[in-house]
Amino acid sequence: MVGEAEIDRLPIDLLSHIFVLITSFTDLAQARSVCRKWKQGVKQSLGRRESLSFAGWKMDDDSTARLVRYAYCLKELDISRSRWGCQISDSGLYRISLAKCISNLTSISLWGITGITDKGVGQLISRANSLQHLNIGGTFITDESLYAVADSCPHLKTIVLWSCRHVTENGLLVLVNSCRKLESINLWGTRVPVDCFIALLTISPALKIKPVGLLLNVDASMLPVV
Repeated sequence: MVGEAEIDRLPIDLLSHIFVLITSFTDLAQARSVCRKWKQGVKQSLGRRESLSFAGWKMDDDSTARLVRYAYCLKELDISRSRWGCQISDSGLYRISLAKCISNLTSISLWGITGITDKGVGQLISRANSLQHLNIGGTFITDESLYAVADSCPHLKTIVLWSCRHVTENGLLVLVNSCRKLESINLWGTRVPVDCFIALLTISPALKIKPVGLLLNVDASMLPVV
């Protein structure tokens, strides 16, 4: 009779600690399929993670929502699109928004996910009340998403709106007026006029608007005195 393998004697808590060190979701999926004990260990390891990044992985709504649902202690979530074939949609964002960890998230990146709209972003952001850092650059969001952020994220410190060409001065003014802890905003590639930057700095003189080149044509006398 073949004796029990040494690794099979490891308690689930120790297995989960080992699986936390694995960053490849392919490897985790393979480990999960080994046996019931390893499956439980992988599940527990997700519950210990404070950061999840799907950048570089071909993810869809089902797989992403399932992994986030198990990550009870999650603080940072990065589902940026960095591979062709990324299939995250509004439906996926809604399902992610139902996860218990969302209200504790301090950082979310949705960079470059072109399949999402204001509807999905609003559903996710409405529950992310602890959010401090948000990257929604490279998406097709409009002022509606900024209104959702303004309503739900009082602790926001930084936001990236890189190339969000449908964002207007109205949305930015509401955002900066409501998020009084905002320190930095990236507006590279947007279509807002220079007058908007002056208005934003009038509301929040210490606000850093990136890239700095956006302010080169602003006369110093037009800026508020700090």
